[in-house]
Amino acid sequence: MSRAVGAAALLLATLHAAALGAQVSPGPLARPHAALEGVTNCTQCHGGQAREMPAKCLACHREIGWLVEQGRGLHAANPSVPCASCHPDHAGREFQLVQWPDGGRDRFDHRRAGWALAQSHATLRCGECHEAGLTVGPAARLAPRPAAARWTTLERDCVSCHQDPHEGDLSRRCDLCHDAAKWEEPVRFDHAATDYPLTGRHADVACNDCHAPAGRPIRRRPDGRPNPIYAPLAHATCAACHRDPHLGRLGADCAGCHQTTDFAAIRKAGFEHERTRYPLRGRHASVRCEGCHDPASARQYTPEFATCGDCHGDAHAGAATLAGRPADCSACHGLNGFSPATLPAARHADTRYPLEGKHRTVACSACHVAVAGGAGAALGTSRVALRPTFESCTACHRDDHAGQLARRAGAGRCEECHTPSGWRPSSFGAGEHADLAVRLEGAHGRAPCAACHGAERPGLRRPDPAGLGRARVALSLPDTACADCHRDPHEGRFAADGARPVTGGCAACHDAAAFRPAGFDAAAHAGFGFPLAGAHGAVPCGACHDDLGAAAPAPGLVRGASLIRAISPLRRLPLTVARTDCADCHDSPHGDQFGGAAGGTGCDACHDAAAFTPAARFDHDRASRFALAGAHQRVPCAQCHRPGSGDGVVRYRPLDPRCESCHGGTR
Repeated sequence: MSRAVGAAALLLATLHAAALGAQVSPGPLARPHAALEGVTNCTQCHGGQAREMPAKCLACHREIGWLVEQGRGLHAANPSVPCASCHPDHAGREFQLVQWPDGGRDRFDHRRAGWALAQSHATLRCGECHEAGLTVGPAARLAPRPAAARWTTLERDCVSCHQDPHEGDLSRRCDLCHDAAKWEEPVRFDHAATDYPLTGRHADVACNDCHAPAGRPIRRRPDGRPNPIYAPLAHATCAACHRDPHLGRLGADCAGCHQTTDFAAIRKAGFEHERTRYPLRGRHASVRCEGCHDPASARQYTPEFATCGDCHGDAHAGAATLAGRPADCSACHGLNGFSPATLPAARHADTRYPLEGKHRTVACSACHVAVAGGAGAALGTSRVALRPTFESCTACHRDDHAGQLARRAGAGRCEECHTPSGWRPSSFGAGEHADLAVRLEGAHGRAPCAACHGAERPGLRRPDPAGLGRARVALSLPDTACADCHRDPHEGRFAADGARPVTGGCAACHDAAAFRPAGFDAAAHAGFGFPLAGAHGAVPCGACHDDLGAAAPAPGLVRGASLIRAISPLRRLPLTVARTDCADCHDSPHGDQFGGAAGGTGCDACHDAAAFTPAARFDHDRASRFALAGAHQRVPCAQCHRPGSGDGVVRYRPLDPRCESCHGGTR
């Protein structure tokens, strides 16, 4: 039966079946539908109305329905065309249900299916792709039988037909890099579109040099060829591919210093010398790279830098040493410039002259002076004297005392009175002054040095300013005696050539603590003919020496202010007393009782200096005519010696020695 006859028969059978309600089959079904043969099965495909037939077809051929929903394949291009218009049946067992357009299967325009055949795909026979082993996609699993899915359920991605040599490392969209002409050449791949564009010399490197490098473990294809790894491939740092010539000392960011055009081409703007073992500081930061990294040197990239001498010549010609060993420049100089020197004072302790006190703040150049001319040739190019003379202070400092101490032992070395902490105040104190003619004791120890040694010396004789030197301090003084500085209120009476010379001069009675009170005591008073015994020792000096008064003034200085001298002249203190008898100072309580007594009337006959009463020296048996015997020894003195009737004076003599003068009634 021809295809035209079959179509006519199918049409008649369809109309007849519709009129009869599918009671009579118009003809046998094609072989794929043979299982549906029989008048009772008509409704499985036709249903109750002819318009339901496409839905019945898709209920069995679910892969077609799925493809239409996905918008894929030939059927999706014409979703409203009834199935029977292209796939009629009831034309016999051998009837071909698939009607190929365009003149047959081998002439089918593959673009109708939404996937044009191009390049190497265009040369393949249909069966080479549409075979059961490749129909494994989602649509194929919905087909009623494998044969029904052969032409419609192939997947479009390459790996559904071809083995993925990248083993899933890359996208399933092989066409992003390859076309169908030749698989080995990724003609569509653009390395610039990746996160690692190829620049400089990287652009000339063969792909496998990075993606299948020799000497690294790598996957291999069944034929033994290396299977390159394109992703994931480590590329965050250069060290992922290149050996680090710096051995990690500069970090992993090679691109911070180097360029892909040439490893030797340094990106100076991005190079961080701070990351090297020798960060650039001070003036080194302004030195041209070639100044240290000499292109002609074998150690262009690794110059020596352990010592300054690796780059710089010795400006001191070997004279720079510390603790007897050659010192590197960095011991004395900083990176901001050769001058000024930066040797800390603490390091100067390693020399023969440690810096102390104010010497620590002196600029190095003040002592280590530059020598001009040929005389400094042996000092090196710096011409700086590193070993100046320092055996004495005057090697650097002038004698500000104009030679006043030249006659002293040691010629008055500065360190005897001064320290490096400062010129003033002097360290020469009372302890050292004790070795001189005048010891600093008492008030002298509290007096400021300038009171005696100053150029003005208020109240004292002024020295000749011409001999004081720049310091204006009088050190060689002739004043050694008290009278050289102080006025003598005794007017020389107690001096060695005075009217009453005293051994020791002023110091015999006074000390340096104060002029008042005097240190003249009772023991010393005994040397003046009137020992201070008993109660006399407690009597104030002014009670006998009227010239002392209540408040005798202290002596002034020899050149006291003229106004003060005029208003308050120095009071004379001769301390002369002519009174030696008791009666010269004391009134007699006895009246004239003892005026004519045998043996004298001196008070000391009965009394001593301890106290007037009792009369410690009176002996009744020896000094009177009435010896006390018997009961008389127990009688109180006042019972016999009573005040007189007229003057009230106690009568000691003359008394009547008779008994009846005291005991009445017996004569």
